[in-house]
Amino acid sequence: MEGKLYIVGVGPGNNDHMTFRAKQVIEESDTIVGYTTYVDLVQDLIQGKEIHSYAMTQEVERAHQCIDLAKEGKIVSLVSSGDPGIYGMAGLIFEVLAESGWDPKSGLHVELIPGVSALNSCASIIGSPLMTDFAVCSMSDLMVPWEIIVKRVEAAAQGDFVLVIYNPASKKRIHQLQDTRKILLKHRKPTTPVAIIKGAYRESETVIMTDLEHMENYEEQLGMTSTVIVGNSSTYNFKDLMINPRGYKSKYNLEEPEMKN
Repeated sequence: MEGKLYIVGVGPGNNDHMTFRAKQVIEESDTIVGYTTYVDLVQDLIQGKEIHSYAMTQEVERAHQCIDLAKEGKIVSLVSSGDPGIYGMAGLIFEVLAESGWDPKSGLHVELIPGVSALNSCASIIGSPLMTDFAVCSMSDLMVPWEIIVKRVEAAAQGDFVLVIYNPASKKRIHQLQDTRKILLKHRKPTTPVAIIKGAYRESETVIMTDLEHMENYEEQLGMTSTVIVGNSSTYNFKDLMINPRGYKSKYNLEEPEMKN
């Protein structure tokens, strides 16, 4: 008898921001798989379960292991922070399944449980930066050639999209964010608001509000748990919050209306 494979997004790292469905399938599962960091985020929910935790490598092997365990009859939760469908393991799992000839209707039961991604959690901390069209781009060129990433950043800059940057820097990747800043400065004012959020909703959470001109001063504080949000031509700061107007001001009077007797 085959089991089930859940690809579970546990959100930013605080159980309060985990969906009910995520908690439900983790409780149902007898086996938990994931990066050690992600497994630690749900430690209080997985006592007594079979746990396979890994360092941040061997993604292909882990994908095969999850599938094999489920085929053996296990109920498996592959846990990931944020949303596993956004720069997460979901893509690899479905690629491996597709290569094997898996049929979603009659084959192994696989369910993707969406979670609160970094763009949601980080935006909620700093106000309303994503009220108009925005683009999301990862600075990691491990899987995507840097030349392609540059084209995408250039397009977002020209299109005046608010830009959410995942994986902005690591010990080995320094020039990527610097190059991105230079591209953005060709199309945006140096005073364009920028927010750098690290470890959103975790005990290590830090928030830096700056602008394009001074963003490079904080590069040493960036890491893989950091997300950078760069405003567009309409974005402004208000008391350490980033506001991206939706357009109501041009259509309506935003002052509180007088009450008639």
